[in-house]
Amino acid sequence: MPPVPYDRGMAATGDPFLRPARERDVYTVSRLNREARGLVEGGLGTIWLEAEVSNFVRHGSGHWYFSLKDDAAQVRCAMFRQRNAGAGILPRNGMQVLVRGRASVYEPRGDFQLVIDHLEEAGEGELRRRFERLKRELAAEGLFDAARKRPLPRLPSCIGIVTSPTGAAIRDILQVLARRFPAVPVVLYPAPVQGAGAAAGIAAAIRLASARRDADVLIVGRGGGALEDLWAFNEEIVARAIVDCAVPVISAVGHEVDVTISDLAADVRAPTPSAAAELVVPDAREWLRSLATAASRLLGAWHRRQAGWQEGIDWSRRRLAQLHPRAMLEQRQQRLDELDARLGAALRGALELRTHRLAARRAELAGASPQALLASLGHRLGMAGARLPAALGSTVERARGRLRTAARALQAVSPLATLDRGYAIVTTLPDGRVLTDAAQAAPGTDIEARLARGRLRARVTGSARD
Repeated sequence: MPPVPYDRGMAATGDPFLRPARERDVYTVSRLNREARGLVEGGLGTIWLEAEVSNFVRHGSGHWYFSLKDDAAQVRCAMFRQRNAGAGILPRNGMQVLVRGRASVYEPRGDFQLVIDHLEEAGEGELRRRFERLKRELAAEGLFDAARKRPLPRLPSCIGIVTSPTGAAIRDILQVLARRFPAVPVVLYPAPVQGAGAAAGIAAAIRLASARRDADVLIVGRGGGALEDLWAFNEEIVARAIVDCAVPVISAVGHEVDVTISDLAADVRAPTPSAAAELVVPDAREWLRSLATAASRLLGAWHRRQAGWQEGIDWSRRRLAQLHPRAMLEQRQQRLDELDARLGAALRGALELRTHRLAARRAELAGASPQALLASLGHRLGMAGARLPAALGSTVERARGRLRTAARALQAVSPLATLDRGYAIVTTLPDGRVLTDAAQAAPGTDIEARLARGRLRARVTGSARD
């Protein structure tokens, strides 16, 4: 605006700039900065900004202070501890970053600044977001489940490789295979590993290997590079081709620190292409050592088995010689001679024993002649015959006396004698139980009374006790 000449007459017109000092709305610096902050924050709101980090300072309080700049300007930035704790990266000078924040004014100094609540590395940060999103989606489908993983063949009959035919990965793999187990053939399925259309080419090569079944294990990979260079192996089409492959797949992409979607989908992840070649075949030298050890053990076992067989043959030969009819006949002949000698000795001994016993019996028989015995017995018989009538009469008389005494005693205790005195023996019918108490026979009980001569049957109509 051009300068306006001062005119004394303007003081009377009511121009605010010409009012007295006491009527003017005079700002303080604090008020100015506060209202400027409100205008900036209300006018711009939250914005995204991509720029280069400079003058980065990590304060002892945990807050970050730095500037973001481009070729023509820069702006001060602050990211407080509560926000930067989840950033996942630590900014450094010269790093290209993508930030989200709100424009503001730092009132104490009147500095325009950006208060940041999100920060990520520019370019690669978007790729990483896509990586994490696809990783979550495929994991939710079960493509990364360990139960789905297949074991590698112990010794493949053929190895398939999906990679660039001109890259360093194929050279590294072939060198390791030639060193470890050169006898296994290799089939290369060429595919682009970087750039537009690389993911489709890799997936097509995997599907071709799966359909042809030339190999029984497949290596998919490439050498190292930036995240953008490896991005073809982070595409969904490649992951699904790996999962659908008919043979086990080893993913060998980049270096050990690089993890791709294909690594998660594959049956086995190798940190490098060379490591994949180490995994897919055994070490031939180790196999040769194992074979030599096995051959040595087999030869030792054969020698031991042969020695055992020879020992068995020797034992059988000796046993056969022992069981030969001639040997058995000789042994039986010797045994017969021995038994014949023992029989002759036994017969002679028995004959001598019998002769000795016969002489003894003759002496005993002569001493016990029947004539003397008969004479003695005849004398004893005569004496016994003289005593027998008297002894017999005495014995009979004593027996009669004892019989009479016993009869009198028996008559005294006989129940029949009691019955003769008018008593009776009462029993219940039909069990024949003897009654000794009137309470033992309830009214209506059939009873039988035995008298001295005959029996009476009756039925109880009542009872009474004395």
